[in-house]
Amino acid sequence: MLRPLRRRDRPVWEELRRANAGWLDRWEATSPTGAPPASFLQYVHTLNRQARAGQSLPWVVELDGEMVGQLTVSSITRGSFCSASIGYWVSEHVAGRGVIPMAVAMACDYCWFEAALHRIEINIRPENLPSLRVVEKLGFRDEGLRRRMLHIQGDWRDHRSFALTVEEVPGGLLRRWRDGGGGLR
Repeated sequence: MLRPLRRRDRPVWEELRRANAGWLDRWEATSPTGAPPASFLQYVHTLNRQARAGQSLPWVVELDGEMVGQLTVSSITRGSFCSASIGYWVSEHVAGRGVIPMAVAMACDYCWFEAALHRIEINIRPENLPSLRVVEKLGFRDEGLRRRMLHIQGDWRDHRSFALTVEEVPGGLLRRWRDGGGGLR
């Protein structure tokens, strides 16, 4: 299930992040100026402000009622572009079980069929094999390398860019994922 990220999620979110620090830290964005990360409450406030402005959709990923990760649709652009980017993380204890591919498929379908977006992009570090497997499973098109795209672990890191448009999955990505044998394990 995808649901909005809320301030009251703080204790569970923080514990999940703490328990998964070794699994997630190597992929987390950092500030090029060395500024400390925002507190959880500041983070949620910023995401909610962006959501109200139509610029993001911050969601918690739940499995059987348990918070297991987060998926955020960001950089929502309207007009002639009608595009957005998706970023996500998942707890190591459910990784490889189809949770994130299903969450990405659900988010894409929402963006295409409810929010009237046209294109969804996911950017992944070339060495992040689990995330590369997500876009491969879902059939995202590889659009190439973006050099030094995002600041992570103290330096600017390359990312591979993947995208899909609504025309590429007319029946929806969740349906294609399930029809191809995808699901939760």
